[in-house]
Amino acid sequence: MRTDLPTGPLEELVDRFGIETVLLATVDVQGRLKGKEHDARTLAERLRSGALSPEMCGYVLGTDLGMTPPSSGPFSWQSGFGDVALLPDVENPRVLPWLPATALVLADPVSGGGPHPLAPGTVLAEQLHRLVRLGPVPLVGIESEFVLYEGTARDAAAAGWRRLRPAVGDNSDYALDQPFVVREFGRRLRQVLAGADLPVEAVKGESGHGQVEVTFPYGQAMDACEQHVLFKHAAKTIAEEQGLTASFMAAPSTGVGSGMHLHVSLHDCDGPLLAADPVHGIELSELGGHAVAGLLTVLPDLAPLWAPYVNSYKRLQPHSFAPARLAWGRDNRTCAVRVVGHGRSLRLEVRLPGADANPMLALAAVLAGIRHGIAEKLTPPPAATGDAYRWLDAPLVPRSLEEALGRFEASALAGELLGESVVAHLARVARLDLDHHAACVTDAEVERGLAQA
Repeated sequence: MRTDLPTGPLEELVDRFGIETVLLATVDVQGRLKGKEHDARTLAERLRSGALSPEMCGYVLGTDLGMTPPSSGPFSWQSGFGDVALLPDVENPRVLPWLPATALVLADPVSGGGPHPLAPGTVLAEQLHRLVRLGPVPLVGIESEFVLYEGTARDAAAAGWRRLRPAVGDNSDYALDQPFVVREFGRRLRQVLAGADLPVEAVKGESGHGQVEVTFPYGQAMDACEQHVLFKHAAKTIAEEQGLTASFMAAPSTGVGSGMHLHVSLHDCDGPLLAADPVHGIELSELGGHAVAGLLTVLPDLAPLWAPYVNSYKRLQPHSFAPARLAWGRDNRTCAVRVVGHGRSLRLEVRLPGADANPMLALAAVLAGIRHGIAEKLTPPPAATGDAYRWLDAPLVPRSLEEALGRFEASALAGELLGESVVAHLARVARLDLDHHAACVTDAEVERGLAQA
């Protein structure tokens, strides 16, 4: 190895922690890490010396959950599946304590000398930049639900994905007497995330059988999303290590819904902006009202960003703790937008996204909605009180991916806020999921129709 070049952060990390493997990865449309494993010292030297210009097949930015490419567009058979250049963040490598002697270097896809316009991180960065240009700076906290099942994903596949057994057999919401395997999973997850400088605020049982909720502290928008991507990678790895499966499906079984709630506050150089009284108040400021109105106006048009799959919409059912109407209210968990906290901590909890959403795209939709409401000085409807599922003045959320996609593609507002190329790209990816399910006969169809049709 050459010794005439200055040592960089990656080499220092390799030496300090005995790192043998580096994952050079980017984030795909589904919010998953995609990339290659490299020998740590070789990669560090090649990146530092400029001997390596990383690339990756561009289709990772345009395939569905099963890595199926679309038939048209920039990441299709027509494109020839060329490579996309990557810009590694070599200044911020991160140890991954849930994998032995392994570190991560995140890389941004680039095109034409700048960020690739269709990469999830670019979509978020653009919405963040446009909002900050208006004045408000968002801080974001994410809480995510998921379900733990007994047996690994390989076990479940061998059983045809049937007879899945949750790791907890009853409603364990807030329970502190969880089964040993669940307690050990939570302990191990907190341990490895802390070791990666990703501290968890809290872990709790949820109401669904085997369901867990993890909450992270507030932070910068992009940092919060990258943290969530790493958290999902860690949770799935630790679950498999302990003979479990961690599922982030929005509706892994009938009657069970897992959400990814986005807590957003707005600030400027003088302090928080959402509360009319920034010290003790619980009422929204005028700007806060604009933000809420923007969310309720924009989010139904951008549903494929926060509910990207056919399954996503099966979570959005009445009296499920997932929103079914586009209502807002004060500390009201039956609403799509819940205003919670007081004074400096007053924030908007957007409860629409499912656990299956890419946090970068879901948050991009939220920031686009907030920006639109502030820019247009929109006025929110009256706040819902009591059971918002019965708040008939509030529109229903989209009921299916097909409905949501039709609205998304026809929406002039979506094109204005995101750009027509982003809308077309994300619509192509979502249609892959629709096409996949259109030809599948489900267990529910057989159960209902085999003897009765």
